[in-house]
Amino acid sequence: MLFVRSLLSNIWIYGVIGFGVLFCSIFGWFMPQKWHVFWWGRMMCPVVIWGMRVFGGLKIEVRGKQYLNKNAIYACKHESAAETYFLAAIVNKATMVLKKELTYIPFFGWAQAMYGCIPVDRSAGASAMKKMLASAKKVMSTGRPLIIFPEGHRVPAGTSLKYKPGFLFLAQNLKLPVVPVALNSGMFWPRSSFKHIPGKIVVEFLPPIDIQGDKNECIERIQKCIEDKCYELNHEAMRDYPACKVNYAGKD
Repeated sequence: MLFVRSLLSNIWIYGVIGFGVLFCSIFGWFMPQKWHVFWWGRMMCPVVIWGMRVFGGLKIEVRGKQYLNKNAIYACKHESAAETYFLAAIVNKATMVLKKELTYIPFFGWAQAMYGCIPVDRSAGASAMKKMLASAKKVMSTGRPLIIFPEGHRVPAGTSLKYKPGFLFLAQNLKLPVVPVALNSGMFWPRSSFKHIPGKIVVEFLPPIDIQGDKNECIERIQKCIEDKCYELNHEAMRDYPACKVNYAGKD
């Protein structure tokens, strides 16, 4: 049964995404960016979320909505492909920072560029940071918030990598607050996994954190805030949905 549900869920998710990408690749060249934002944030991503719930049994619960702010940098834990879809529907008009390599993928990369995603070349050092800042200023000047994954890529639930300083660099230069975002998506749909374990994915927006002071101390403070909350959400998931324990990679 789990295999069938996962199969249907994957077919739905990637079918909808594929249709959206193909549509943008054909007609998107003639559409203003705000139409792309509406297309994905208000049409395609909600349809993806519907299929996740109906076929995969993956419900989404949002906590801390009072901390949603269009003038903010959202530093988000990244455990699954799921958050790249539901965050676009939750954080209105948000754009995301992504690896430059993703923009080279035919059709998919074009759709990302038209949407206004901000590519970053990790191998370019300081010049990459400057380009990222310039792109962020341009996109956010239109009133769009920014989502960034400080670890750089997806990690198993219960684990953590040292947060990269890019999100803090943007926040300090743009003089915007950092809103930490914790989640437990990897407990139900881990990275590179076909299986979707039915349950409740929780995404929680936390109070904005002061970004003044020593850079390393600030990054450590934000990382501790996110990881501590993820620890709570992971254990809540294992308590309410024991089947998801198999995806927990923490030591306890």
